[in-house]
Amino acid sequence: MESDLINWLRRTLPSGEAVRVGLGDDAAVVKLAALEVVVTTDMLMDGVDFVLGEVEARRVGHKILAVNLSDMAAMAAQPIAAFVSLALPRTGGLELAQELYRGMWPLAERHGVVIAGGDTNSWAGRLVANVTLLGSPSPRGSLLRSGARAGDKIIVTGSFGGSILGHHLDFEPRVVDARRLHERYELHAGMDVSDGLALDLWRLCQASRCGAVVRTEAIPLAAAATEYARRRSDGSSPLDHALSDGEDFELLLAVPPVAAERMLREQPLADVRLTEIGEFVAQPGLWQVDPSGNRVPMAVSGFEHQLD
Repeated sequence: MESDLINWLRRTLPSGEAVRVGLGDDAAVVKLAALEVVVTTDMLMDGVDFVLGEVEARRVGHKILAVNLSDMAAMAAQPIAAFVSLALPRTGGLELAQELYRGMWPLAERHGVVIAGGDTNSWAGRLVANVTLLGSPSPRGSLLRSGARAGDKIIVTGSFGGSILGHHLDFEPRVVDARRLHERYELHAGMDVSDGLALDLWRLCQASRCGAVVRTEAIPLAAAATEYARRRSDGSSPLDHALSDGEDFELLLAVPPVAAERMLREQPLADVRLTEIGEFVAQPGLWQVDPSGNRVPMAVSGFEHQLD
């Protein structure tokens, strides 16, 4: 499992004073002299994260940069510079690279990101793309996964499920929204939902050494979750897809009750709704409460790369 490798690396790799936050969060925080830099990197592969030939290369380029920007949003950081490395198929590689960059440029411009370098190689295989993104922390500091406390409310942006029908390629990362929320309200912890709401909530709880109780009827379901459940015809429900599909790239926040009440009342984000879906508790684990008030364990489901 991918999680097993990450846990092994966290136990094995040496630490250093310059790395304020390392493995285990959405991005690293590196202190250079008196300056802290937020750093994240993501690798995407044709056949895993998208299928070239079925979608336009510009949409793939958008996603290549957007997933990194979503990590910056998770930390409430301001992105600054991106370094793009591409392993391109030899046949048609030049045109493909140009279309990928054309997909990245509008997104980079909207978020004030300079594509400052990278590397390009060609080979006989399919496209592999890696972006390393540098940013600066919020004046209030980086928003981490490790600060949730018992009694905090679980607040999410947007809706969940069915991202495979198009959202995973076209989403707008919540960079501006995250910074606005971090500036205006007290936030104890946060992350982006990239691998599934249930799995990522469990990861936040693990980092914060607490548990969570989720009111399933409160989870905002995307229209695509209903459509995807209908198409699959395997008995899965829209809620199942909201909990486990992944690649929603919405924000998942731990907010103290007073701030949460004000946040929900004010609804400060122009284009997306904030929703309370439960609360964090002292007892480790995940539970879900149905409309009848019954509390049962919640399955930790989502996407993880499999490693033998």
